[in-house]
Amino acid sequence: MSNHLKVRKVAVLGAGVMGAQIAAHLVNANVETLLFELPSKEGDPNGNVNKALDGLKKLEPAAISSPAKITYIQAANYDQHLEKLRECDLIIEAIAERMDWKSDLYRKVAPFVNANAIFATNTSGLSINKLAEAFPESLRHRFCGIHFFNPPRYMHLVELIPCKGTEAELLDQLETFLVSTLGKGVVRAKDTPNFIANRIGVFSMLATKHHAAEFNLGFDMVDALTGRYLGRPKSATFRTLDVVGLDVFAHVVNTMRENLTDDPWHKHFELPSWFKYLVDQGSLGQKTKRGVYMKIGKEIHVLDLHTREYRLSDAKVDDGVKDILRERDWAKKLAGLRSNPHPQAQFLWATFRDVFHYCALQLESIANNTRDLDLAVRWGFGWDNGPFEIWQAAGWQQVAGWISEDIAAGKAMASTPLPAWATDPSRLAVHGMPGSYAPASNTYQPRSSLPVYQRQLYPDRLLGEERHYGETVFETDEVRLWHTGDTIAILSFKSKMHTVSNEVLDGILRAVNEAEAHFSALILWQTEPPFSAGANLLQLMQGMQEPVQGEGMFGRFKQAASRVKYTIAGGGGLGDIVNAAAGNVPKVEAVVAKFQQVSMRLKYALVPTIAAVDGLALGGGCEFSIHCTRIVATLETYIGLVEVGVGLIPAGGGCKEMAQRAAQEAQRFASDNRVDVFPYLRRYFQNIAMGEVAKSAEMAREMGYLRQSDRIVLNRFELLHVAKEEAKALNATAYRPPLHQRQIIVAGRTGIATLQAAMVNMLEGNFISEYDYNIGSRVAETLCGGDVDAGSMVDEQWLLDLERRHFMELLGHFKTQDRIEYMLKNGKPLRN
Repeated sequence: MSNHLKVRKVAVLGAGVMGAQIAAHLVNANVETLLFELPSKEGDPNGNVNKALDGLKKLEPAAISSPAKITYIQAANYDQHLEKLRECDLIIEAIAERMDWKSDLYRKVAPFVNANAIFATNTSGLSINKLAEAFPESLRHRFCGIHFFNPPRYMHLVELIPCKGTEAELLDQLETFLVSTLGKGVVRAKDTPNFIANRIGVFSMLATKHHAAEFNLGFDMVDALTGRYLGRPKSATFRTLDVVGLDVFAHVVNTMRENLTDDPWHKHFELPSWFKYLVDQGSLGQKTKRGVYMKIGKEIHVLDLHTREYRLSDAKVDDGVKDILRERDWAKKLAGLRSNPHPQAQFLWATFRDVFHYCALQLESIANNTRDLDLAVRWGFGWDNGPFEIWQAAGWQQVAGWISEDIAAGKAMASTPLPAWATDPSRLAVHGMPGSYAPASNTYQPRSSLPVYQRQLYPDRLLGEERHYGETVFETDEVRLWHTGDTIAILSFKSKMHTVSNEVLDGILRAVNEAEAHFSALILWQTEPPFSAGANLLQLMQGMQEPVQGEGMFGRFKQAASRVKYTIAGGGGLGDIVNAAAGNVPKVEAVVAKFQQVSMRLKYALVPTIAAVDGLALGGGCEFSIHCTRIVATLETYIGLVEVGVGLIPAGGGCKEMAQRAAQEAQRFASDNRVDVFPYLRRYFQNIAMGEVAKSAEMAREMGYLRQSDRIVLNRFELLHVAKEEAKALNATAYRPPLHQRQIIVAGRTGIATLQAAMVNMLEGNFISEYDYNIGSRVAETLCGGDVDAGSMVDEQWLLDLERRHFMELLGHFKTQDRIEYMLKNGKPLRN
């Protein structure tokens, strides 16, 4: 039997917050989906589901990859449509967390479940074996837990939990479907309350809350200490609580209190009086606009523990503690926190110690090995490193000794000693090349050998695992060209945020030459997202500014530069100094011309070029991608030509490529011999003039950044594999680059006038500034092919020259220079 579950159709039972979003993610992955809910008491029986689908449209961040996809979710109710369950290969139950309600529903739907379907419950903590008891015995081998994290589109983790009778092969098939089709990171959990991620994540929050009270730290202070400094999300601890919802958190803690009576930390599974006070008032967090935090106008206010009033949030981390937290090396960081007497440092050490202690003691009962626990916490709670990774990085024996000392001194939250495996003097690591430590068998377990994982050439790596990125062909400070022993060359950037500098351009040109000479294809792929945040603005500015002497605005600029952690070479002022900069314009213009040359080399290379895009692909990163033979993009790709945000226009071939695509579309859809390019050009103009970024790869396709032939991948760890397969497929048909298009039909001066007229209205309505109008006009002129008759034919070089000329004129203008400086300093656009 093949290991592939043929999922043609899925039913989701329950259209609440989770059910509706799981259904949305299934259609994101092109899986036909039915969404069930109780019938409405009056009107359309599907009223309840339709209301939930309307709610999906308003969710931020969006649950659906493109608004158009919501129409693919089919509404259903339990009175009329149970027969439709017979066609479903997978049924996911996602109703409220009540054992009695779930059991009633199972008895109701069981007669309609086909004999080959998998039935899974999306519970966040109820016992899978108990739930299975309400299921007919003949179907129990096809029953399991499948726990998605909220929001399901963005959270990588899904926990798979078998019941006693679940068929092993079935779980393998379900895991394959979740990993490849839905793009998830799957961790197998044991049937214990709250499984792995919530058990550890919630304990971590309870420990944080406990020590915050011990050291008398306010909620905002705790959040200032436990966010990005520790490699965790910005929402840190209590802000996360508001996002999750205080009622939801209370439910999870209650599950622990009721079902974990023999847990050594049991007395801490309770909620403090302030928590009850907020819940009783209906202050449940983000959904009620008030919880631990409340927004008043633009200001963030936080609940004061002692007065129970809201006060302005103004936490300041102690300078000495901040220095320790900036330390990258975990060994130095933890040692520093432990030895520093400041309450903020002591609070952090105590929290780390108790979380390590808890993980070590509970590992054997809740997870198969240390890898599953660490990945569950990383993928489910957004930590950069799991608890065992941090412990190992800080020196296993050293930390184990400190924990044992604190337990002996009565400082820890529980007095149970660490398990023997953790204090074994020969243990130096729990993650390494042979695998990750499994206490039940006292062995190191390798990663899963399921065939689906062969598609992940570089899976998410744990600290302590070696990572070998193939054989180097050449390497510079900015790029590396390499291969994995086949005929496909891979180019990876090494610059910060993978920005494009003059040196990166040289690297790409060299890589294309190498690929044509010695390889069958070239893939642009980064070992970590983003794909590329665009051109290195600082280098552009320096190029313009170098010849000017004297201080001027340079001091201000240097400050901005240090904030973006770049170094400035050369000196110069920064005002309206076009003339002074003129001496250097040829140098900058040469770089812009090289940018265009790179795009054209990628487009017309003799071997296929593939952009394997994940995360941001902005400005120049977008321009390279759209010139490659194919884009293979993860669903979470955010692509766009954003140059107008810094007062420029796309000049790496972006405008040229869009004008060309509009012309091709116009010719394809022309009904008679009259080809009108303008209607097709309008959306490309809007994308560029508004600096619009696609919020998913699906949206990028609708906006014209991705073509029909480009591929979308849901699991980012499969991106490189799919890009290689795409290269092989192109070569299987004896790949040739496209022929140079010498006759591109353009909209000319009538097109420019029409676009300008629309902008005049926006200018008069104060939606855009005079300078925005100036930039928009230049975008219009470039896309429409300049001052020529409508319907004129031009070639690519004509459009590239227009693009470059407008770019250089804008770069010389002080308002553009102000915009660039502002962006470098503040990370957001200036409207001037």
